[in-house]
Amino acid sequence: MTNKRWRWALLAAAAAGVLASLGGCAQIGYLGQSVGGHLRLVSAAKPVDEWLADPALKPALRERLQQSQRMRDFAVQQLHLPDNNSYRRYADLGRSAAVWNVVAAPELSLTLKTWCFPIMGCVGYRGYFNQAEAEAYAAELRAEGYEVMVYGVPAYSTLGWSRLLGGDPLLNTFMNQPEAELAGLIFHELSHQVVYAADDTQFNESFATAVERRGALAWLQAQGSAAERERYLARQSQRVQFRALTQPYRERLEALYAQPLDVEAKRAAKAQLLAEMRAEHAQLKAAQWGGDSGYDAWFARANNASFALLSAYTELAPQFEALLDREGGDWPRFYTAVKALAELPPEQRRMRLQELKISGE
Repeated sequence: MTNKRWRWALLAAAAAGVLASLGGCAQIGYLGQSVGGHLRLVSAAKPVDEWLADPALKPALRERLQQSQRMRDFAVQQLHLPDNNSYRRYADLGRSAAVWNVVAAPELSLTLKTWCFPIMGCVGYRGYFNQAEAEAYAAELRAEGYEVMVYGVPAYSTLGWSRLLGGDPLLNTFMNQPEAELAGLIFHELSHQVVYAADDTQFNESFATAVERRGALAWLQAQGSAAERERYLARQSQRVQFRALTQPYRERLEALYAQPLDVEAKRAAKAQLLAEMRAEHAQLKAAQWGGDSGYDAWFARANNASFALLSAYTELAPQFEALLDREGGDWPRFYTAVKALAELPPEQRRMRLQELKISGE
C-alpha cells in the first residue's frame, strides 16, 4: 500500500470508529458530511512546490504561494507557532468558502446555541461543506424560534489531527486577501494547534484573534511595505470603530433581555435598539468611512446570533494582547501562560483575563 493510500485508509478507519460510537441518524449524517467534506478538501491539495513547478501557473498565484511560504516560515521562526506540514500544500476548491457555518441564538438571548462533537468538544457553530445544506439546517432552526446567521468561512483548523493527511492546506478561498490579512489568517489557524480549551469558543477564538492581530503587525514590520502597513492600520482602525459602535448595543440588548418585561415589550425595545444602531452606522459610514460599504451586510442582518458570534471572536482578544504585553512580547512565555489559563475552570480563566490591564484604559 502506498504512503498516500495508507494515510487515507487510516483516516477512513478512524472516521468509521467515530461514527459508529455515536447514536442517532441525524448526528451520524452530519458527521458523515463533515468527514467526507474534509477528505475531499485535503485530497484536492498538493504541495506548494509542485504548484510552483508548473510553468502554466498564473503569475499572481505563483507570487502569492511563494509569499505564503515566507509567512509560514515567519510563523515558526518569529511567532514560535507549530513547525509542521500545515499550510505547506494548496488546493483550489472551486468555491468561495471552505465551509459554511450556522450559528444560532434564542430570540431574546445572546447565548449561542452549542453543539458537541468528538475531538472538538462543544462549539457555538455547526459547519457544512455544502451551502445548501447549511441553509436548510438554518431554516430548521428558524422554525424552532432561533435567530440564525449563515456565513462562509475561508479556512478552519483541525487542531493538528490531520497531519497524517498532509496538514491543513492553503485554499483558494483566502489566497486573494490583502497581505496582512493572509498572514493573520495563517497565524490565527495555527494558533489553534497551540492551545485549545474544550467547550470554550470565546476563549479559543479570542486567543487566536490576538495572535492574528499581533502576528500580522509583526509580519508587516519585518516584511511588509510602508504602504501596506498604512492600509492595514487603516482597516484595523475601522474595525475598532465597528466594535466601539456595536459593543454598547450588545450590552444594552443583554440588559434588556434580563429585565422582567413581557415578550412583546422586549421585542419592541429590541427593534428600537437595532434601528438606532443602524442609524448610527449610517452616520459613521458617511462622516468617517467615506461611504465604505464593508459592514453594510452585517448591520442589515444583525440579530442575536451575529452579536453573540462577534462576542465570541473578539471580546477577550484585548485581554490576550495585554497578556502578551505582560510577558514582554515573548511568544513562548505567552503560550505557556495561555495554556495555564486553559487548564482552569471557564469562569476562573475569564476572571484572570479580566484582571489584566488593557493598554489605553
